[in-house]
Amino acid sequence: MKVFKLLILCFLFIQSHSLCAAQALVSELKIFEPYLGTWQADFPVVGGKPAMQDVSHWERALNGTAVRTLHSINEGMYGGESLIFWDKTKKKVVFFYFTTAGFYTQGTMDVLDDGSFVAYEDVAGNQDGITKVKSTSRFVDGEMEVSTQYLKHGMWTEPEKRRYTRSNKAVKFH
Repeated sequence: MKVFKLLILCFLFIQSHSLCAAQALVSELKIFEPYLGTWQADFPVVGGKPAMQDVSHWERALNGTAVRTLHSINEGMYGGESLIFWDKTKKKVVFFYFTTAGFYTQGTMDVLDDGSFVAYEDVAGNQDGITKVKSTSRFVDGEMEVSTQYLKHGMWTEPEKRRYTRSNKAVKFH
């Protein structure tokens, strides 16, 4: 009986280890593991403007060779989807971001020594005059901090800062 219990424990250990390995990201994307899951941030708004909430979901994709993100603002008023991956030729983290507003971005990310990362995006087709985006993200005390600037009509905007907390909400698209 003891041998049988030992075999079952060994089997369960191997299965759980195999499952964890199957859920892992490639080494170049390990920086994103704390971000996996669902998040939400309430944007600060100027008096009289409607509240703004972003719900973002990060998941492992393509056998761990990519990270897929989905997000929606105000339950589908605006949203987008990204695919983040390691480009072996460029030796950089790269990504594509597609939006419900009909424009897209492509960019690269620099991973910094402190575990944060900076994303640089080139924007194509934005009707508001935005041609570039720069954002810095950090994982701090179980939360995601994001600071974003936009090159709009040739001028960089002041950084917009948001703090994302874990959420049970769903990303929604209309």
